[in-house]
Amino acid sequence: MITMEELLALLVRQGGSDLHISVGSPPRVRVNGTLMPVEHPPLDGETTRRLATSILNSEQIARLDRDLEVDCSFGIEGYGRFRVNTFYQRGAVACVLRAIPTGTPTFEQLGMPAAVCTRICNLASGLVLFTGVTGSGKSTSLAAMIDYINTTRNDHIITIEDPIEFVHQHKRCMVTQREIGDDTKGFKAALKSVLRQDPDVVLVGELRDHETIEAALTLAETGHLTFATLHTSDCVQTINRIIDVFPADQQDQVRTMLSFTLEAVFSQKLVPNSRGDGRAMASEIMMATPGIRALIRDDKAHQIYSHIQTGASLGMMTMSQSLANLVTSGAVRLKEAERVLSDTKELHSALKAA
Repeated sequence: MITMEELLALLVRQGGSDLHISVGSPPRVRVNGTLMPVEHPPLDGETTRRLATSILNSEQIARLDRDLEVDCSFGIEGYGRFRVNTFYQRGAVACVLRAIPTGTPTFEQLGMPAAVCTRICNLASGLVLFTGVTGSGKSTSLAAMIDYINTTRNDHIITIEDPIEFVHQHKRCMVTQREIGDDTKGFKAALKSVLRQDPDVVLVGELRDHETIEAALTLAETGHLTFATLHTSDCVQTINRIIDVFPADQQDQVRTMLSFTLEAVFSQKLVPNSRGDGRAMASEIMMATPGIRALIRDDKAHQIYSHIQTGASLGMMTMSQSLANLVTSGAVRLKEAERVLSDTKELHSALKAA
């Protein structure tokens, strides 16, 4: 009878990112972006519930049966930490576990531009957004930023996460980590009280609605360095998404707030590397210049892309330019880079120029 510990050991041994448990299928492990079945007979409903609930406490099991889904994270000595979403599908319990890397990687290890990241981490205030689809490395990039601040500044860092992924020890900073469900009832409640907790740096796990976005903008506006994530695919879409979640009569005010507070947007994708043993990070990076701030304020976000294309000296790059750099360096094969883009013209132009 297979156990969750055996499956997690397999996940770690294979260097996988996710473990999927579902009725009618053998357990599956995602390795380098590809979902592969484990050599095991298809699971029945009794087995999936046993496996899924073996990592939950009694309160979490009760929440699963009441709400039909539950998020949490946990650690196993020797294997590391895992984020898990347990849920019902077709009347049976299923779950997906995400392996959280042990230790916090550096900017260089992740392929992030160290000079730009260091400059952002030294800011006193402002809003910094990391965007991308699920599994694009947003949490890992944020963890690297928080760890750098924790190592170099003497501040109070507060993270609000659902659930906590990377656990940060107190270094030069004091780090307060609050988990939705266990430490606070929700992002809205946590952000409502965060200003009373004397923060210098705040990480908001996800901007989910206009109330959360408004609170993050206020935090940045009142002198706090604020990091957050959004599920958007590029920098321009990110700005439009933030504005569009508000009612029409508030959007001009939000544009003005965003134009003053936004400092940077990192839009990430993970691409299979040329060695076939992992993935490389490609990023579209926008830094808020006076020109870009004016475009946001004047409702001309569609013109921002051309500023990113020509902003290399300020640390900016488009996704095509980032992929071209990866192809030129040999880190990524051209066909994998082309697969990421809907239009490859800019990629080929950048490669020709290189």
